Amino acid sequence: MILTEELNKETEAYFREKGWLKAENELLEYVKAGEGNMNFVARVKTNGFSFIVKQSRAYVEKYKQVPAPIERIEVEHAFYMATAESEFINGFSPEILDFDEENHVLVMEDLGEGTDFLGLYAGKIPVTKEEIVVLIKYLMALHSLKPSDFPENADMKSLNHEHIFNYPYLEENGFDLNSVQEGLQELAMPIKQNEVLKAKIKEIGNKYLVNGKTLLHGDFYPGSWLKVEKGLKVIDPEFAFMGDPEFDLGVMLAHFKMAGLSEELIDFTQGQYKKGRSIDEKLLSEYMAVEVLRRLIGLAQLPLNLSIKQKKILINEAVDILQ
Repeated sequence: MILTEELNKETEAYFREKGWLKAENELLEYVKAGEGNMNFVARVKTNGFSFIVKQSRAYVEKYKQVPAPIERIEVEHAFYMATAESEFINGFSPEILDFDEENHVLVMEDLGEGTDFLGLYAGKIPVTKEEIVVLIKYLMALHSLKPSDFPENADMKSLNHEHIFNYPYLEENGFDLNSVQEGLQELAMPIKQNEVLKAKIKEIGNKYLVNGKTLLHGDFYPGSWLKVEKGLKVIDPEFAFMGDPEFDLGVMLAHFKMAGLSEELIDFTQGQYKKGRSIDEKLLSEYMAVEVLRRLIGLAQLPLNLSIKQKKILINEAVDILQ
């Protein structure tokens, strides 16, 4: 069963067969929910309630030419089950209403109309110190969990590894960066031709692939943070895995850098985490630097409001960290 973008009789019949819609429920609205990259997500509204359906497919929803493990929704479900034991972390998650493993569909509470933090890159929305404190408390609580049987998520790690540590540095990868911003391809070429730098990035990538003892969100960036009426929520954990806690925090700091947040706020963020947990600062800086590079010269582009000159500064800073 493949959920359609437009409501049809087959999709409605599927919802009723699963018991998500009862005979007395009139289906009033079925619309795409959010701008997620990986999966198809829709909001279903009835005359009495609403819910969210999320389906993983054998490709990336935003880039349908990119294959992706269809089982990733099982990892997301496992993440919500593993974190449900923590009342604090559970408060950041939607309630899971049902899971159809056969059709790779997760049914979740509708958190209501909300806003993610992608507007941070263009300066359209801020992130306050109070919100940073909450997000760091979430990370520290998550990194304190020790689930014994969390899935390896090896296929998603391999996909992510390719797009973080390999694909951006191929001289000929079929992606013309000038189609994103004029001059970006030329800016990227010295990186793609720097064999010493690429060897260092490969070394960090090998660390990423090692199974660790800490549960990570795996994609802890502004698109995974949702501000709704009930407060901050953290969503889309399909990249979750057991690894280095420095990865989650490094990704967060990298996106703060690309959003142009002040060094004072970035230091504040790192300091909040260090208050509660020890951390390998060298590894943290390396993960942060690699995330900056892959977002600037890789396929997973962001809605950045940066000039070529500003991107060059960020790239040079990242290269300096890695050399």
